[in-house]
Amino acid sequence: MYRRIVLAFDSTVAGRSTLREGALLAKRCGAEVFLLSVVADSSGVSLVEGFQAGVTDMHLETHRAILKDGLAKLEQLGFKPVGRLVRGDPAQQISDFAREVKADLVVVGHRKRSFLERWWTGAGYIVDSIDCSLLVARADISDEAFEAEIARLG
Repeated sequence: MYRRIVLAFDSTVAGRSTLREGALLAKRCGAEVFLLSVVADSSGVSLVEGFQAGVTDMHLETHRAILKDGLAKLEQLGFKPVGRLVRGDPAQQISDFAREVKADLVVVGHRKRSFLERWWTGAGYIVDSIDCSLLVARADISDEAFEAEIARLG
């Protein structure tokens, strides 16, 4: 059913859920996995950069390390994932990457937000701009349950 899955991943609990749910689904489907980490352009980071040079680079290095860790976990599960780190608006970057790799599923995480935060994040943009299915990962899969399911899937 799904042959090319994009996992939009970060270091949050929602990001971990994305990685785990997406990996389990990809394993079941025998799908290729694409791991995307988006460094959101933030006015807060830009403001701090004005006072302390190097903050932006440190922010990028943190995301690069998180992406590398995510790729390593997927490789341990037998995948040959493709990873990419990008900067910009997350909704736009996720949509662009999904189209570029011809994904048939995008998996994103979810965290509760206020109405105003949801409006500003552009979550609706992803739904309207991708040409494939979208899964919002919400299950909090424990380490033990994840390992057991991966072992069962072989």
